[in-house]
Amino acid sequence: MAQRRIGLIMHGVTGRMGTNQHLVRSIAAIRRDGGVLLRNGDRLMPDPILVGRNREKLEALAKANGVERVSTDLESALRNPDDEIFFDAGTTQMRAELIRRAIAAGKHIYTEKPTADNLEDALDVARLARRAGVKNGAVQDKLFLPGLVKLKMAIDSGFFGRILSVRGEFGYWVFEGDLQPTQRPSWNYKKDEGGGIILDMLCHWRYVLDNIFGETKAVSCLGATHIPTRYDEKGEAYQADADDAAYATFELEGGIVAQINSSWTTRVRRDDLVTFHVDGTHGSAVAGLMKCWTQSRVNTPKPVWSPDTPQTINFFEGWEEVPDTQNYPNGFRAQWELFLRHVAGELPTFKWDLLAAAKGVQLAEAGLKSWAERRWIDLPKLEA
Repeated sequence: MAQRRIGLIMHGVTGRMGTNQHLVRSIAAIRRDGGVLLRNGDRLMPDPILVGRNREKLEALAKANGVERVSTDLESALRNPDDEIFFDAGTTQMRAELIRRAIAAGKHIYTEKPTADNLEDALDVARLARRAGVKNGAVQDKLFLPGLVKLKMAIDSGFFGRILSVRGEFGYWVFEGDLQPTQRPSWNYKKDEGGGIILDMLCHWRYVLDNIFGETKAVSCLGATHIPTRYDEKGEAYQADADDAAYATFELEGGIVAQINSSWTTRVRRDDLVTFHVDGTHGSAVAGLMKCWTQSRVNTPKPVWSPDTPQTINFFEGWEEVPDTQNYPNGFRAQWELFLRHVAGELPTFKWDLLAAAKGVQLAEAGLKSWAERRWIDLPKLEA
């Protein structure tokens, strides 16, 4: 058994998502466990260099996670032939240009979503990567959630019969910053900094819908900025002009209708911060982040509508939890390991590529257009 080094340029990992999910729970965890095990018994060991603007933050983050290299000079990092992969978890507005520079430097690309704040740039980087022959991928972490893995297993087993509809509820109350500190950065609520829940979450819903239920064909979306005044990291009030809620309906292939509400202005009274309720001719399911419950046709209760008498049926009974059938790793780590194996030549294809990511940007852009024009928007097929 041999250890093989693979060099990573990790840009923008001082932010919440980059630090927690990509560095601490993915790359640092892989390193602590001895690398990614390949089929031939070798271990693929990621060797990251953390790149950003604030050296002090980078050095503290590197020290805490056993990383030896940091830099504030991205161009120098891109010139190093010993680092094969460029990863970005920085701001959305900078991402497309950073990816272009990394492709020009011959790097393989792995990146957070959205890959751009507009479809033209998202398609451009996907086409550049294809022409350059570099391997590329984008984060689609929710496909690896235990609840959705169990839901997909139920679909693949034929449990639902013909799927009729999907109803998703995502979100929680994000404090404005005056009564309690906010849980999200202020740029999320500023349009000129790439904020807005439509751009953020419809990219997620595109790959969830496409990979689990069926290709997304059209969207009707209404956005809202429910809370116009918020407080930034310094405690200063600012005007929030980006959408903090989105109410969307999607038409999927096979006649499936999906409805997903996304909100940073809702208080949770459901099983999880995100739930998907799926109805089919032979059964239904409700999936959250970790758990999935099913109810078959023969176990479905038969209520009768009567507004004049108390409801006698406890509708939470009669559902059966899908058991854990495997160990479910962190979704970000699981996808990182697949991409590293892809770059190492062990996986010939990686379906969650920059073109797949562009579909998410397409849906977000269509959602914003639908809101502005108050109409359904069709989604033509994209090609790199």
